Amino acid sequence: MGADRIGRTILVTGVNGQVGFELARSLQGLGRVVAVDRSVVDLSNPDQLRAAVREIRPDLIVNPAAYTAVDKAEAEFDLAMRINGQAPGILAEEAKKLGAALIHYSTDYVFNGDKLGSYLEDDATDPQNAYGRTKLAGEQAVAATGVDHAVFRTSWVYGSRGKNFLLTMLRLGAERSELKVVADQFGAPTWANTIATLTAHVVAQAFSVSDRMEWWSSRSGVYNLTAADSTSWYGFATAIFELAGLEGRSSVLPIPASDYPTPAKRPSNSRMSNEKLARVFGLQAPHWKDALRLCLETR
Repeated sequence: MGADRIGRTILVTGVNGQVGFELARSLQGLGRVVAVDRSVVDLSNPDQLRAAVREIRPDLIVNPAAYTAVDKAEAEFDLAMRINGQAPGILAEEAKKLGAALIHYSTDYVFNGDKLGSYLEDDATDPQNAYGRTKLAGEQAVAATGVDHAVFRTSWVYGSRGKNFLLTMLRLGAERSELKVVADQFGAPTWANTIATLTAHVVAQAFSVSDRMEWWSSRSGVYNLTAADSTSWYGFATAIFELAGLEGRSSVLPIPASDYPTPAKRPSNSRMSNEKLARVFGLQAPHWKDALRLCLETR
């Protein structure tokens, strides 16, 4: 079985991104990992995208690459749609032709944030900004091809590289004596490493069975994949300051979202249930604060 796994090829896009960087490491040992950046697989270029997949001929495509500039997407909708909405469908089409499977990542922003409890995978979608609309289009494009797939919806992604809330807070906490952070938007801060690790467990399960087609056909669909429990952006910021030892140097003040207007509307509730992930794959995500602590310890 080990030799069979190594004989499989896994194409990972967006290797320089937060999640792609972690996936290129977590998937080692499960197959021959071909991790590429935008110079090789540019999701805004359909011809290049198709050519790369046909040349590499992967058994599995893992696609964390995305247009993630949420506010900028309001002005660059066409570009965001090519990358987030159309490219996943192209990857899915090419994967299906090869008899390969596709793992793709989506977002809490496909929901409007009005639900009082945690969102389930089959709750009605209603994105409130351009970014959310493009990501939902990507989900729909993948499903429409009929390819074997898993779409993992995640939220509030952070890590030790790239641009994210954690790194912004660490930088501003060292520069300013006081920060104001939104306290009435709620979600699960999710470490990129958590996403990559859980993805690797799913891939290991898929590669360990003799009838891969049956395994995927009974599991293809959308799954929530976030850290356990939830907090506000303010709660996330105060935890960062506490665990990074910045409490005495800078203070965090809670403010309503109305005091911090942005071009793109954010959902007030981004909580998503991981129950389906646990039921189907037997996987449990760590508590968001435990993951944050480990992230800071390993920086």
